Amino acid sequence: MFDLNTKLTDRQRELLEYLRQYQRENGVMPSTRDIQRHFGFSSQTAAMSHLRALEKKGVIQRHPNKARAVVFPEDLERAEIMDIPLYGMIPAGYASPQEQQADGSIAVDVHTLGLSRNTKAFALKVRGESMIGANICDGDMVILETKEPRPRDIVAALIDGETTLKRFLIKDGRPYLQAENPDFPDLIPANELIIQGVMQALIRQVGRD
Repeated sequence: MFDLNTKLTDRQRELLEYLRQYQRENGVMPSTRDIQRHFGFSSQTAAMSHLRALEKKGVIQRHPNKARAVVFPEDLERAEIMDIPLYGMIPAGYASPQEQQADGSIAVDVHTLGLSRNTKAFALKVRGESMIGANICDGDMVILETKEPRPRDIVAALIDGETTLKRFLIKDGRPYLQAENPDFPDLIPANELIIQGVMQALIRQVGRD
């Protein structure tokens, strides 16, 4: 746990509180660019220097060469906490080309989500309104597990080379994807349908615009 007797400068205490608040509100740690913008630092290098200072004082831990890979020591003491990679946006609208690039990680309690520590899981931010009938809105974050889908599961899918978040259904032995918004059509694969993950949980930022 963080020792309250640890001597931090005023700026370091401000940065530590910012990290905690940002993680509570967004589910992930801020990037160095976010930190630079929030505090008005001259460069991302300056933000990194402040993070290194917090690391030396033992109030955070960082993983080199990983974006946003900052954790609090008290979180590491919890055996059921697991870091899940966050891969950018996924359309919850019309399918669109999407290259997955890790944009940090989310620390989650695997027991609460019903996941095992050995599971392959990842997170995506939702873009679009095609799943609002399932209470999945633009800007939400979904956590998915890599496993075989069952009919009516909500899945991240690669359909004919494009990605989307939809409900997985089978009719007359043929799989297809269904939106939860009548303004969007069913998606029937012409050549290929690959299920990348099955949704296990949703994270919503309270008070988001």
